[in-house]
Amino acid sequence: MELYETPLFTSEKGPLYLRLYKSIAAQITRGQLHAEQKLPSKRALAAQLGLSVNTVDGAYQMLVAEGYIEARPKSGFYVCRIAKMPEPPSPVPAAPAPAPQAQNWLYDFRTSGVDPSLFPYKTWARIQREILTEHPDYLNLGERGGDLSLRSAIADYLHEYRGVRCTAEQIVVGAGIEYLVGLLAGLFRDRLFALEDPGYGRIYRVLQNNCITSVFLPVDQNGLEVDRLDGCAASVVYVTPSHQFPTGAILPMQRRQALLNWAAAMPGRYIIEDDYDSEFRFDTRPIPALQGLDSCGRVIYISTFSRIIAPSIRIAYMVLPPSLEEAFRQRYSVYSPTVSRFEQNTLRRFIQSGAFYRHLNRVRVAYRARRDLLVELLTGMAVQRGVTVTGAHTGLHLIAQVRGELSEQALVQAAAEQGVHLRGLSEYCLGDRSGLPASSVVLGYSSLAEQALREACALLQKAWSAPR
Repeated sequence: MELYETPLFTSEKGPLYLRLYKSIAAQITRGQLHAEQKLPSKRALAAQLGLSVNTVDGAYQMLVAEGYIEARPKSGFYVCRIAKMPEPPSPVPAAPAPAPQAQNWLYDFRTSGVDPSLFPYKTWARIQREILTEHPDYLNLGERGGDLSLRSAIADYLHEYRGVRCTAEQIVVGAGIEYLVGLLAGLFRDRLFALEDPGYGRIYRVLQNNCITSVFLPVDQNGLEVDRLDGCAASVVYVTPSHQFPTGAILPMQRRQALLNWAAAMPGRYIIEDDYDSEFRFDTRPIPALQGLDSCGRVIYISTFSRIIAPSIRIAYMVLPPSLEEAFRQRYSVYSPTVSRFEQNTLRRFIQSGAFYRHLNRVRVAYRARRDLLVELLTGMAVQRGVTVTGAHTGLHLIAQVRGELSEQALVQAAAEQGVHLRGLSEYCLGDRSGLPASSVVLGYSSLAEQALREACALLQKAWSAPR
């Protein structure tokens, strides 16, 4: 019976029983073997193909297990009824070309990086080894919102250093701010969100991916223009009050109180406070969080350890007001934790041992020195009619406005031609760009050491001074 001697069986590599199984399965799905057709016995097929009975038996058993054939007692093996597989489209479209690789910049003023040389390798590795040795039970899943021991350590830190009032039970730990905002989007289905403009574009994309509609409210030198909320139908507003991204503006007390009053004025209104880069306030003490002023339970506080420790250690957290705790538990009761318990408890011991605070002080000193150097280099540039720096008091980036005739796009392009990557301020706009300061670029400096900053600024001087 030559039906089984197909190219698939005779040419394909691999164990004989598997090749025979594939050959028969392919003929069944193509309709070459029909439903209810009886197959040769194992001995007959083995003799026909010059195989052992065990080889044929292995193939038949796989076909039975996957429902291609059935074994009928004292009768033999019969083909099951299976729909014919559709033919592939012809001609098959060519695969898309691979995406081009990111450019290898000489210097990159991105806002998301950190300097790997500042990471506390020895301390982190020692604690992680201890955790791995002492707690093999951490291989099992922990609590949905994060281990209570870590959440307690975060609550203590927030109370002492950020003025946040919360219990450990109000804290939810997750793998990045985008993930946590996605959870909040699930709680606020059919709500209209208000976002700062310019602002953090990833939040807009996360909300968009969750079918949330957003409106964009302008930002001035004092942060979000809170009075614009009265003219829109938004019931949730996302703000960065302690260090507005990307302008660096600080929301003053009058606007903070107005924002809280707006939230308290109607049931169901909430403020999501992203405490972006607040730990890196260089010239004065950090401003207490907006959440600490909230007496009505309308502020959802959200932050991350990515900037202090490392972006790849995806540990972010949010503090839910009591009014949302039960709704959150009900909606996400089946969700598993998204951060490894080993990393959670490494961070917990890192905080509780005091190593976290020593590390934070160390990186503050290093980043402040880089901030000071970058401001000195930029303001000393002999380009156009000079450079004005804003937003340098807090965080790990600043805004440089180059006074002269070069547009923002020309500044970015000229820098790129010298191998320096930076972004224009307007690239962070989600809506109207007309109110932005002209010829302004955003410079993140946390991933560049001091010598690299000097060399990068020398290239910017060359780029922005050359006639265009």
